[in-house]
Amino acid sequence: MIRVVVVDDQEMVREGFSALLNAQEDIEVVGAAGNGVEGVALARNVKPDVVLMDIRMPEMDGLTATRLLLDGSLETKVLVLTTFDLDDYVYEALQAGASGFLLKHAPARELLSAVRVVAAGEALLAPSITKRLIEDFVKSRRTERVRPAQLSALTERETEILVLIAQGMSNTEIAAHLVLAEQTVKTHVSRVLTKLGLRDRAQAVIAAYESGLVVPG
Repeated sequence: MIRVVVVDDQEMVREGFSALLNAQEDIEVVGAAGNGVEGVALARNVKPDVVLMDIRMPEMDGLTATRLLLDGSLETKVLVLTTFDLDDYVYEALQAGASGFLLKHAPARELLSAVRVVAAGEALLAPSITKRLIEDFVKSRRTERVRPAQLSALTERETEILVLIAQGMSNTEIAAHLVLAEQTVKTHVSRVLTKLGLRDRAQAVIAAYESGLVVPG
């Protein structure tokens, strides 16, 4: 059972998401909050698998709340939900440690899929909008990029897999592309994250772009 907390300042949104999620056999909403302060306190108390986090909220915004939740004390994943299609929000959410970014007007099936993907430990980076916004943001910071020394520690295969992760491929897609067993891909992904000191695939994507390993466009 995937345990979820919904954090959004609009009551109708909270109730709508909660009803949708609770209707699933494998998902249970264990709490809801109307701002970042309440959301952080609730999540620390009930320790959900996934927090659906709005960005613009009173008292504390979702980006700040995400940083506080993902300080290393919890195993919780954060899926950011917003109506705002803005570059900085996407990038800052991922930098704060969020495992995914989804617009609120996305179809219900995408939200349900996103919760399951994030709960399984993968980053929700497949939607083209997320990839585009990351690329656009990184383009504007091209002169600031520094190639991490840790990249030299990756094997040729690990580097290849990092590039494919940055292109938005799932483990299944990478396995098919490279003609490898999916478990082998999972092992390579784990080694890439460990060697680069990264928390998840979202950070791997950012590192690949910022280092120049993957060029936007």
